Amino acid sequence: MQRKQKFPYLVGSKWTAHIQVDGWRHFQVTNRKNQGVWVFAELVASCDPTVRFWLNAKLLKDERLWQAGWRSLQEQSDVAPQLAGKS
Repeated sequence: MQRKQKFPYLVGSKWTAHIQVDGWRHFQVTNRKNQGVWVFAELVASCDPTVRFWLNAKLLKDERLWQAGWRSLQEQSDVAPQLAGKS
């Protein structure tokens, strides 16, 4: 019996950080790594490929930290009031 893969479409996905990471907000997942029950994503800044880091992929689901796709600052500020009500 084969288990369902967590985060099957992770590689190639694009993300916007709500807080800048090393001066950048837009990232793309270039690699994934499974370590036991954990899945990690390697994110690379879209404008500076030297900025890269590994992140627990589960954190990408936290809307207070990350938003799927590349969003403008205006789009992010439109979402901020909605997130303020979430706990």
